[in-house]
Amino acid sequence: MLGKVSGKWTLGVLSETTRGPVRFGQLERSLDGISRRILTLTLRDLEENGLLTRTVYPTVPPRVEYTATERARELYAQLTTLTGWAARHQD
Repeated sequence: MLGKVSGKWTLGVLSETTRGPVRFGQLERSLDGISRRILTLTLRDLEENGLLTRTVYPTVPPRVEYTATERARELYAQLTTLTGWAARHQD
């Protein structure tokens, strides 16, 4: 599982989606430096691993929102604890 969430952009996507539903464009703007291709691949990977829910609304144009699952929220809480610990003990 750590291999699946250790990507460069994974924590950023999880951070944004744990706050509530977000659209692709919102994610793209909030993750400075990410390309559309990498964002798409990251979202697909997280969805395949049960960490994101993708909801498509039947509008024109179609509206798509991404939301972190309960599993993702739990994982994100643990990862932020771990990164906090690492920052405190980096010496």
